[in-house]
Amino acid sequence: MASELVLKYHSFIFFFFLFSCGTKQREYGENVYFYIDFPHEKELKGQVIELDTALLRYPFRIRVEGDRAIIMDLHGMDHYGHLFQYPSFRYLSSFGKRGESPSEMLSMENIRFYNHNIWTLDANKKELNQLGFSSSGDSLLRDDVVALDEEILRALDFAIYNDTTLIIPDYSGDNRLCWVHRNGRILNKTGSIPSANRKALQNARPALAQAWRSFVDYNPHNNIMATATQLGEVLEIYNLKDSTYIVRIGEYGEPGFRIAEGYGIYGNNGV
Repeated sequence: MASELVLKYHSFIFFFFLFSCGTKQREYGENVYFYIDFPHEKELKGQVIELDTALLRYPFRIRVEGDRAIIMDLHGMDHYGHLFQYPSFRYLSSFGKRGESPSEMLSMENIRFYNHNIWTLDANKKELNQLGFSSSGDSLLRDDVVALDEEILRALDFAIYNDTTLIIPDYSGDNRLCWVHRNGRILNKTGSIPSANRKALQNARPALAQAWRSFVDYNPHNNIMATATQLGEVLEIYNLKDSTYIVRIGEYGEPGFRIAEGYGIYGNNGV
């Protein structure tokens, strides 16, 4: 009798699991998959390098190319970016001076190396800055300033696709990505937020887009682009060679949010 009860209980759990997975799959679509772990894992190991400088207040991002490294300081007192020799991390110079003048920056969201140049994003000014290395290679000089299209709603990240095109997440919620010419003009918008929250998709897309704020990156060697929500709840993988698109949602589901004063903030899932 006890074994029959255990068998019935296990059968109930099994069918409940299958029903739940099937229901979720129908809510999201065939290209959306749920995961609790990864089939392959790689471990990154590093070493601590003590920097002989007190100029960093909140180091947030680091980029390395060749013998140069850039550290982005989210709350830098005078500058947002600092150039170092790599791998010694000997300090060379600073760039991205804080301030409101035309040659200064109000914020720095990201930095990218591309074709021996540096690109930075200033969300508050809605500008991209292109910088080149000095003849000595020890400092950066601003070569160009690109004003972003007014249709781009507060760009918070970007990736470089090729010589003429940038990729910026669409925070209006109408689409998922903006394809932008290097002159700042929108070329195209693609995709949509892969949310099952139909009410938010219909009535509160900008707020939903804020909750789904994602980091974006592109690998030109294999034509793979990926986005990840801030806390890693959802990964989106785009194979630009064959146009396949896969969404991976973690065990806690998509980003939950609520609306407060017109803004989407993390909280209970629903509107």
